[in-house]
Amino acid sequence: MAKTHPRSPSPEPKTSELKRLKIGHPPPASDTATTTAAPHPTTPLTACFTSDLFSATHISELATLYATNQPFKHALVEKLFQDDLLQKVKDECLGELHFTEKETDIYKVNQTGDLASLSYLTEKQVALLPNLVKLRDALYSLKFREFLRAVTGCGPLSGVKQDMSVNTYRKGCHLLNHDDVIGTRRVSYILYMPLPNYQLWQREWGGALELYPVTENAHGVLEPEPIPVKSIPPVWNQFILFEVQPGRSFHSVEEVVVGDGEDGWQRLSISGWFHAAQPGEEAYDGEEVETSVPSSREQLTSTSTEFKSYPDSETPPLPDSSPLTENHVSFLSEFLNPAYLQQRTIKALAARFAVESSLELYDFLSEPIAEKLDLGLRELDERDGLGKNRPSAIPPHTAGMGSGWRVKGPPHKWRYNVLEPPTPGGPSTAVSPRAAQAPRELIRSLQDELLPSSAFRAWLAAISSLLPLRYAVEARRFCPGLGYTLATSEAKEARLDAVLSLTPQVNEAAGTKGKGRARESQPIGWQTGQWGGWECYMAPHDEEDDPAVYRSGSPKKTAQNGHGHDDHVANGNDGTDRSCENGDFEMEDSEDEEEDATLLTSQPGFNRLLLVLRDEGVMRFVKYVSAAAEGSRWDVCGEYEVGMIEVDESDCDD
Repeated sequence: MAKTHPRSPSPEPKTSELKRLKIGHPPPASDTATTTAAPHPTTPLTACFTSDLFSATHISELATLYATNQPFKHALVEKLFQDDLLQKVKDECLGELHFTEKETDIYKVNQTGDLASLSYLTEKQVALLPNLVKLRDALYSLKFREFLRAVTGCGPLSGVKQDMSVNTYRKGCHLLNHDDVIGTRRVSYILYMPLPNYQLWQREWGGALELYPVTENAHGVLEPEPIPVKSIPPVWNQFILFEVQPGRSFHSVEEVVVGDGEDGWQRLSISGWFHAAQPGEEAYDGEEVETSVPSSREQLTSTSTEFKSYPDSETPPLPDSSPLTENHVSFLSEFLNPAYLQQRTIKALAARFAVESSLELYDFLSEPIAEKLDLGLRELDERDGLGKNRPSAIPPHTAGMGSGWRVKGPPHKWRYNVLEPPTPGGPSTAVSPRAAQAPRELIRSLQDELLPSSAFRAWLAAISSLLPLRYAVEARRFCPGLGYTLATSEAKEARLDAVLSLTPQVNEAAGTKGKGRARESQPIGWQTGQWGGWECYMAPHDEEDDPAVYRSGSPKKTAQNGHGHDDHVANGNDGTDRSCENGDFEMEDSEDEEEDATLLTSQPGFNRLLLVLRDEGVMRFVKYVSAAAEGSRWDVCGEYEVGMIEVDESDCDD
């Protein structure tokens, strides 16, 4: 990639999220503020909870369920607080707090700042939020912390390190697979206040908490399986808790698919963590809990891509030598638009790549192959219940599996479908022309024949002036409501990415515009960023930053390479708007910092090749594909280890 920028430090938490007040920042503190309870009426905090919560019988029942619940230990309290208190808390949250829409590779959510900051308010300001302050103090009271210890068997919990916020999941919001392991977190919790509270939240609306079983990988590390075994939809005043466990407590929040109606559906909740006792607290024992199991955050540091080598008998191509051989052109012409095999086109693209380190090439495959795939992939989505008229808004986790496709995980890194390997010794029939193949087999030929071929290797070398040394290629299907990759990077070496996007596009139907004049069809869905699925490259993060928590990159910052030199190469003149808006997120980081972090964003397209030289440390991911998408996001992704071509200067002497 041509340029990378060091990422700015993560912003400090906002000290107040009140709509109508301007509150100054508190004194400098640690990552989560150590607080002192604000004054409020002297009603005993135990009176805030349901009457039988602390009974010995109830605690014993919860502890038994907690110890036996699967896929990992967790407990569900049907009703935690007095209902009238929670109703008032809900009203204060909606009436007095400011929610910021936040989106990263792993989530999209509307969130307040850390409610620990409420302790820095004046009495006048606290008067606007008396019930929220009371609820917070009740949650972190000694009585409730002892209750949690009795249920979970965890160690001492801090009463001063309070870590909680109010979150609302509106339509399109989601939280992908992770284990919550960061710092001194010990117990995770969620208190549900779904809206409208007078209407029971329906399972088909999404927003369920999903819990995943784990399995041991080839290296002995526990990883979540791709399909959850438990799904818990939100219920008013329900409280869910579990101990944070590296390699065990994997969970996600299903996308919410309602919210645009008059009822104002929202998955409103208060969530956070109880931390281990801190220095200075009576229960602090000074011992750090150590584990040899890496957290999901730690496992995101690299991709662990398995590369294949080119045959030893193959002569490596030299980018600055003669044009592609006749054999190379003959083979590539079976797949590619002939414009991309012209020597003048290759030279023009090479010159642009040398400056930009990325290209986006439209109409890359030949027209017959493109037409076959466009129609065929739409039909596959309809057949698999993933098209526009599917029976449920959120497809089941098994969607897209079968008929030669399987799901690939682990989901705390990525989740998408890949082709099943061909049966060893099975029948193999050559089909000519290529476009005569069935869509699935045509994709397989792109995966197994085109991108790993010596001819495509020579073409890449000619364009990039780099020598592909080894390759990894796979066809990928990102199903609506299911598919994504989280941000990973390679710390020690650069990679050349060649991603052939094959996602059929959808345009709004053309209509009339005033006095019978025709109105051109307008881009929707993929082209506007509404359905996610964009490929994003971001600058390396600082060591202290969480690689799973940063901006996903505005989809409006799309690649513009390849729009020129040759109309047949990348005309970009199909009437669609290549840019897109994803909304203005109210974040602490400035627009300049966002621009520095996001290096390149490419929307899902059809018959388009994205070629990117990815420097070491650059983060890369495919944004979660929304359940709103009217089909799958398809591509064939090639990743190449590369070496530089050294030219002997003596060969250049006259």
